[in-house]
Amino acid sequence: MSEWRAIKGLTIAIDGPSGSGKGTVAKMLAEETGLPVLDTGLLYRLVGSVALARNISLENEPVLAEFVESLLDVITWTVDGIYLNGDNITDSLRSEQAGDAASKVAAMPAVREKLLGLQRKLARKGCIMDGRDIGTVVLPDAPAKFFLTASVRERARRRWAQLKNKGGSSLDAVVAELKMRDQRDMERQHAPLKQATDAIVIDSTTMRADDVVDRMLGVLERRKLITASV
Repeated sequence: MSEWRAIKGLTIAIDGPSGSGKGTVAKMLAEETGLPVLDTGLLYRLVGSVALARNISLENEPVLAEFVESLLDVITWTVDGIYLNGDNITDSLRSEQAGDAASKVAAMPAVREKLLGLQRKLARKGCIMDGRDIGTVVLPDAPAKFFLTASVRERARRRWAQLKNKGGSSLDAVVAELKMRDQRDMERQHAPLKQATDAIVIDSTTMRADDVVDRMLGVLERRKLITASV
């Protein structure tokens, strides 16, 4: 049972670069508040990975946008992850290839527009949503916004630790990949990665995940967005 009770329809936006710990923190915060986590990054990973599997070019924006339209009829997005034709494919979307493909398709305005309505619809009942443009574009009116960051080296170390047991890339290779992804995410014309003006920045470089969550809970309690469970 969660220790806190969230106000009805509370939406919490957590933005930040790849490897900053958004997903981990969002899940821990969900356990504390009872809110579901909706991972928007999975949607873009889905589009990118399935497009690759079907030999659809990640450079062809009109075709990708049309492809997304067809996907909306066969996917389900729940707190448990992404379902494609009834199958939970969340785990397959955690690969580096899927992440790189997601970064490319996420830079396309037509693709983002197709997915925006779905994200907002699912958020209405209250949720914790993490991504790169949640506080600025997807949920600009969210009463709680956080921007989670960390040094490139630390973010790469975390990602490398996840991958090394799967025969992944070297640490230096992961650092280079993160730098490229950061640049692509921040420089894209449509909905770039950036801090919302009213977001609280938390640098987690030297922080444990539970310390980050405690800081977020403190903010939520002070704003009377959560109350202690009786």
